[in-house]
Order: sequence, then structure tokens, then C-alpha cells
Amino acid sequence: MPEISSIKQAKEQQAAEARRQTTPVVGDMRPLADALPELSQLLAPATTVLTARRKSRKNKVPVKRPEPTDFSQMKQSQKRKLLEKETSQFSGAVKTLSAKMNPLADIGEQLRKRMRQEEELGPS
Repeated sequence: MPEISSIKQAKEQQAAEARRQTTPVVGDMRPLADALPELSQLLAPATTVLTARRKSRKNKVPVKRPEPTDFSQMKQSQKRKLLEKETSQFSGAVKTLSAKMNPLADIGEQLRKRMRQEEELGPS
């Protein structure tokens, strides 16, 4: 009797595999199902990965956005800093100009330096 049930089971498996082979889109999914891990194996590592992700998110330093270069888009504090910087550069240029003989050439030189600096920083 046990032989008959095992033969019957083998024939049923062959018939099931033949049916799966005839399905054009899916094909035989049994090898894939056999190769997949058990659900318990998948759940254990997933929980450790999730906790590691949560911890790494907490420890990350926020990325600082670049400051806008358009004056109309700047915040009040950014405008104030820019104006202070420009004022100090201007007063430094005036001091160096007053000490020299040819102020027009000095102004041209200051403008060339400024243009080179802006080109190095890139187009805005």
C-alpha cells in the first residue's frame, strides 16, 4: 500500500509540473518556492537592519543648504553679513587707494581682482 500512495503522489507531482510548464507567463514556480527562505529567517535580520537605520538617522548631521546668491532671496541676517563684508572690502580698497598716486588704475585693479574672485566662485 505505501508504494501505491507514493506512486500516486509522484504522478500527481508530475501532472502538476506539466500544468505549470504549460502556463506561458509564469512557468514552473516550484523551484523558486523551494529556494526562498522561510519567513522566520527573513524577519530576524530585517528587525536588526531597521533598528540600525533608525540609529544612523539620529546620528546624522543635517546637510547645510548653500546660501542664496540673489540678494532678494536672502534672509535679513544674510543680507546684513553680505553688506558688512562689502563695506569692509570697500573701506580696505579706499585705504589702499588713498595711499597710492594713481587712483583710477587702482580702482581698475580692484575691479579686476573682484571679477577674478567671482569667476573662481562660479556663475551665480
